[in-house]
Amino acid sequence: MTGRVEGLVAIVTGAGSGIGQASAVRLAEEGATVICADINESGAKATAESINASEGHATWAGIDISDSEACAALVSKTAADFGSVDILVNNAGVNLPGVFHEVSNETIDRTLNVNVKGAMFLTRAVIPFMLKKGNGSIVNMSSVNGLVSEPYLSVYSASKGALVMFTRGIALDYAKMGIRCNAICPGWVDTPINHAHAKMMGGLDHVYKTIDSFQPIGRPGTSREIANLVLFLASDESSFMTGSIVSADGGMTAQ
Repeated sequence: MTGRVEGLVAIVTGAGSGIGQASAVRLAEEGATVICADINESGAKATAESINASEGHATWAGIDISDSEACAALVSKTAADFGSVDILVNNAGVNLPGVFHEVSNETIDRTLNVNVKGAMFLTRAVIPFMLKKGNGSIVNMSSVNGLVSEPYLSVYSASKGALVMFTRGIALDYAKMGIRCNAICPGWVDTPINHAHAKMMGGLDHVYKTIDSFQPIGRPGTSREIANLVLFLASDESSFMTGSIVSADGGMTAQ
């Protein structure tokens, strides 16, 4: 532990698995108190317990981030319990692939409610607390599909593209007030959120056997690799960055 975010308070959504879990662990390793938030309460609890067992500091919360009142309550409770909210990682998301003209209203609503509105609700809730301190870092988890699309991902890509522009807007609105907002666009990372899409593309084994056809580095990314970037953007090491859209995609968008 080198204390890169020592003494700071972070909320990480989707912390029950995948990139969110890795990000919560990574921030805790570097000294942050982490609130592990997830609609999957058992996953959020397990992440927090793992952090605490490793001499970190974490709590957990079950939350559906598409509920604006629940988002406001989580932020208010965090600030009341720990004195501030210094870091927000808007990582929770859903990927519900499908042939677009067959996609249901429920799929469209759920995708936009979680991937876009959830990030908006939490960001809106944390900003007043960050303004009081005069600083804060917001990290939004977009996707390579917020920059380029792929078959069966029209709705998902639309939601992640919206998150890119939301990031830029928040960065401009609060640039002179000490609040930074950046986004990460991961390529194919080995997490469960991609499994439904992989099934439509011929199965996970097929995707990984042919991954160098679309991801030049020739392998999926790991959650830990993305979490390292979350840590960097959350810390003062990235103090000159705001409104940045950072691709971590194994070369996918370099083609």
